[in-house]
Amino acid sequence: MAGNNGGPWGGGGNSGNDKPNGGSGGGNRGSGGGGPRGPGGEGPQIPEIDELVKKGQERLRVLMGGKGGNGNGGGTGGGGSGGPALTRGTIGLAALAAFGAWLMASLYTVAPEEQSVELFLGEYSATGNSGLNFAPWPLVTAEVLPVTREQTEDIGARTDSGLMLTTDENIIDIDFQVVWNISDPAKYLFNLAEPQETIRAVSESAMREVIARNELAPILNRDRQVVADEALQLIQSTLNGYDSGVNIIRLNLDKADPPREVIDSFREVQAAEQERDRLERQADAYANRVTAGARGEAASRLEQAEAYRAQQVNEAQGEAARFTSVLEEYVKAPDVTRKRLYLETMERVFGGVDKIILESGLGGEGGQGVVPYLPLNELRRPTGGTN
Repeated sequence: MAGNNGGPWGGGGNSGNDKPNGGSGGGNRGSGGGGPRGPGGEGPQIPEIDELVKKGQERLRVLMGGKGGNGNGGGTGGGGSGGPALTRGTIGLAALAAFGAWLMASLYTVAPEEQSVELFLGEYSATGNSGLNFAPWPLVTAEVLPVTREQTEDIGARTDSGLMLTTDENIIDIDFQVVWNISDPAKYLFNLAEPQETIRAVSESAMREVIARNELAPILNRDRQVVADEALQLIQSTLNGYDSGVNIIRLNLDKADPPREVIDSFREVQAAEQERDRLERQADAYANRVTAGARGEAASRLEQAEAYRAQQVNEAQGEAARFTSVLEEYVKAPDVTRKRLYLETMERVFGGVDKIILESGLGGEGGQGVVPYLPLNELRRPTGGTN
């Protein structure tokens, strides 16, 4: 009984001189093999918390790729194993966990507005579509890019980059916005080191070139959209030359004004020029109206003169023809013709005269037999002509 009173671990030996290996009645205290035993070594008892923690650490070390047993200090000597045994279930669990982690690293999703670029050992391999895609990591990696989302670059706003020189040596302050998206993700990734900075630099350079080809006044008034269209085409052609995979959607020309220091004076000059143009248009309209009126009056008088000439010619020809016909008749019968001419002449002369002609001898000498008559009722009638 003396060898079994060494404590709950069944370790015997001298109390004053503990050794790694106990005496005749002692067990292996540091051994992790047999487990705790009761007094006299009669059956197992509830394990201690320290031993449970130690076993959990050993199992975790095995799962993480370490080694168990007494090689890592799991026990202090003696027979038996120093930790949990490396079983097939443990290996399968570790392999399943590793496969799950690899599968999660290899699967990725692409939204409808995105496209992916798969890289095999850093080189372009394929372009992924929307949905779930598989890229076996670590040999294949994927870069997901938004291809339909509109991105913007504001140039010239509150900076000196908007001050540009026109062809007539005037300075204009330009603020514009470039709206773009990605047309080819592979080219976008591999051909542009800094895409946004490249787009800004190309856009500013293209706008300066377009402004340098135009005068100030048209840019401020009627040619704003023309300038924007030319700049957009130049930006797109330059980026296409870089093989950048960038598509310019539109260019918004927000502001085109003179510099702030001279804008008031410039507006006064613009107002004076507009007033001059208005007066010139009014003068041109008046000149056109007067010229057109004079031309119309001249044409009308020419037509009247032509009509008068034709009338006189026709009348003269008619009179000549009539005289010729009368002459022919006169030659044939002079007396008859003479009398007829006389009667026609008298009829034409006295036809419109309100006169009464009395032959001499009628009613007495010189018309003395005619009774004088005063027509009082005729005095109130208006006279139709001069007697």
